[in-house]
This record gives sequence, structure tokens and C-alpha cells, in this order.
Amino acid sequence: MQCPGQDSRYWSGEDVFETTCPHCGHAVEFFKDDSQRKCSHCGQKLLNPKLDFGCASYCPYADQCLGALPPELLAQRGDLFKDRVATAMRRYFGTDARRIKHAEDVAAHAAEIGREERGNLAVIMAAAFLHDIGIKEAERKYNSSAAHHQHAEGPPVARALLTELKADNDLIEEVCDIIGHHHSPRAEETTNFKVLYDADLIVNLEEKFHEQPPAAERLEAILNASFLTDSGRRLAKKHLLKYAKN
Repeated sequence: MQCPGQDSRYWSGEDVFETTCPHCGHAVEFFKDDSQRKCSHCGQKLLNPKLDFGCASYCPYADQCLGALPPELLAQRGDLFKDRVATAMRRYFGTDARRIKHAEDVAAHAAEIGREERGNLAVIMAAAFLHDIGIKEAERKYNSSAAHHQHAEGPPVARALLTELKADNDLIEEVCDIIGHHHSPRAEETTNFKVLYDADLIVNLEEKFHEQPPAAERLEAILNASFLTDSGRRLAKKHLLKYAKN
């Protein structure tokens, strides 16, 4: 069955439109599901200025539905899903600015490490924004943010948020698995877990060292022994060496 949003039988007059080629000023007609078109006057390829990824930001069949997307639009698709998860996290934490900032800082580091380690950025970014999502329930139920309470309470909350966003089931399962033990690496771990673990560790150490700077030898030992990826270790050195006491 064809997705109704892509079936022209359900389209309105606004689903076929014209835009102006920025290179020559010629009118170019777009159908709403065109990812790009070539200007008939100058031959320049134009991206669809109104393409709405909507369900394509999370649907596992989006490539089949929309066809082969150019790199610029694939990047937008990933960014849209990431932004939807970030928004859900911010709404859930509400006025808890400290927890929101922590999640955003972890996500920023995770994106950098994830690209270098060639992880699945959709999984990594969702896990980064939601890794501490169990804290609110842990504190409500147990008056504690201890790791084991976060590990127990986080996955159900993350699952509900990602299900509401209609994320792919495989993504939901992997993100919930990561959240459910994100402080406690197993003997064998996926690249996606390692990226999240290292990004979270950098932010946790940065927050700790801001209040209590470590001795240089102690910091060196942490950097050499605590990280699961080479990219995470390099990024940690970049951000944490400034805190070392001589």
C-alpha cells in the first residue's frame, strides 16, 4: 500500500508548485515529493525547498518511498530526527535546565565521536539525548539518582518518547538497551554504546573537575584507562587537560 502522503490522489493544489531558480531566475515546477529537479533553462539541479521529511525522519522505508535522496537531504533527514528527540527530552525535563544542558553537552560530544568511529548516528544521538531520562522517575520513586535506578527507570520512559515519535523498532530497542546500562559497560559492547559512554564520561568529568581540579598524574591515568574509543580519548584530552593541577 502506498503512503497516502505520497499518493497523488490525496494531493491538493498546493502539492504542485513553482519556485524560482536562484541561478537564472527561470520558473521550475516541483511536485511535493520531488527531492530535486533540474532547471530546464540553465540545467542547474535544485533541491525541493518545501520537502517535508515528516515521517521520513524516522520511517525505515523512507528511502523506498521517496527514492534515492541526495546527500544534502539525507543530512536534513537525520537532523530532523535528532531535533525531534532533543525536543522531546527538553519537554520531559521541563524547567530542569541542568539536566537539559548535560544531555545537550553529551549529544554534542557523541556526534563528534560517532562520526569518527563510524557509528549509527541516529542511535547514538537518540541515546545521547535520552541517556539520563530515567533520573526524574528515579528521584520521584527512590529519592535517588543512583546509576542502577537510572538504568531501571530510563528505558520505559525512552521507549514511550521514541514510540510517540514513531521511531523504528530496532532503533528503539538498541537505544533502550544502551540507556539500561549506560554507566556499566559489558565485556563486549557495540560501537554505539562506546560512543555514548565516552561522551557521557567527558561531560561528567568536566563537571566534576570544574569544582575539583585533578592532579596532572591522576588526570593522565583517567585518560589512559577510562575511555572505550580512541576518538573519545582524544576528545577528552582536548577538553580536560586544562583542568590539571601541576
